[in-house]
Amino acid sequence: MKKRVLNFCLLGLLWSGTASSAPLTLDEAVQRALEHDPRIAEREKLVDAARAIIDEALGHRGLMISANAFIGMTTAKDGNIFEPGSNNLRRDAYDVDGLSDWEMLQFQIIKPLYTFGKIDNYARAAQGQADVKRGDLRLRRGQTMLEVKRAYFGYLTARDVRLMLEDVEKRVLGAQDMVKQWLASGDADATQADLFQLQAGEAQLRKFILQARAVEATAAQGLHLLTGLPGTEPLEIADAHIAPVSVTLADSKGLAQLQQLALQSRPESAQLEAGLRARRSLVAAKRSEAYPDVYAGVVGVVSYASQREDLKNPFLYDPFHQYGATPVLGVRWNWQGAVNSAQVANAQAELNALEEKSSFAQQGIPFEVAEAYNNFKALGETVGALNKGSDAARRWMIASYADFEAGVGEGEKVMRALQTYALNRADYLRAVNDYNMAAARLDLVTGQYP
Repeated sequence: MKKRVLNFCLLGLLWSGTASSAPLTLDEAVQRALEHDPRIAEREKLVDAARAIIDEALGHRGLMISANAFIGMTTAKDGNIFEPGSNNLRRDAYDVDGLSDWEMLQFQIIKPLYTFGKIDNYARAAQGQADVKRGDLRLRRGQTMLEVKRAYFGYLTARDVRLMLEDVEKRVLGAQDMVKQWLASGDADATQADLFQLQAGEAQLRKFILQARAVEATAAQGLHLLTGLPGTEPLEIADAHIAPVSVTLADSKGLAQLQQLALQSRPESAQLEAGLRARRSLVAAKRSEAYPDVYAGVVGVVSYASQREDLKNPFLYDPFHQYGATPVLGVRWNWQGAVNSAQVANAQAELNALEEKSSFAQQGIPFEVAEAYNNFKALGETVGALNKGSDAARRWMIASYADFEAGVGEGEKVMRALQTYALNRADYLRAVNDYNMAAARLDLVTGQYP
């Protein structure tokens, strides 16, 4: 029994050791963010609210039931409409001979038959607004995707910069140790100035290392926030280093094709089209407000007072004793000419304004694509140039450091080589980050939304 328990314990330890979460890839980070971002959930709820407005507009086609029921008090009366023992009409309507309860129910059941387009136009306007809200949802998803990529690539860049600077710092510290030994033994042509030069360089390196660590920590916290990972869970990234993205839209399509793709795929284009449909429908709906509504239905009333006698005369109206219902066919018309004209003018002005905005978007979107495309292409060439410069600077650093170790180099030259390498390598890593973000931006402005 003890052996079996021990085996289970060992199995549990092995399981816990192998059950750690896998490193996070960029695609997984984006997917997690799209599932966990409360801002996306907010847009989804707004889409649901817009759908409810459509249902509300279409609901006016159904039955409309209105009722008024109350329990009240009235004066009590005995007898009928004549004075007792005569044919004279009674004149004691306002005399109080006691109190009686009074119950009444009035009701209407109405079904619209024809509204001159009011319901249909308001429903189409609501549908257009719902489509605009769906566009807002896509825009929010795209922004979240961009934020994840910014945090992901920013984390890799800061980590690579930090690791590179720490490597350079080790070389600087090693050079300092050598200078101190040489100064103590007098074996080489080292001077106190060489030591001061290296110590000053070390201070600058330490500053940049601390800055890189701060950016790295902030990017990691941003990824935790966006992907919904617990703040206490360590962040493991699948990519060992930042590298230029390999597949982009600009590799397969030219600028003109990308501009056309943007006009077809951008949420803003669909939003403008939906907004125009909504505004046109709203103008038509406001115009139809000048016409009546034709309806059919049933109206009825039930009234009773226990301390008053029912007159039972078909030619007399007794509000305290009545009941009945009848089918009706009617026309209902609420019209104020000046108000209706102003509402139509307002809706038409908003439609005209949106048409002007749509016209500008047809020009602005291609320009935005061109700007993103040109920036992406320029950064691609920049990455290539800085990569060559970084490799050359590293070879210079290694050669200078080797000469210094052999005692034939100067501390100033070594420090200058180390500094040049650090600056070139940091510029290269930042350029790669900018290039990757430019590719993400190009995807976004051409309508490649999740």
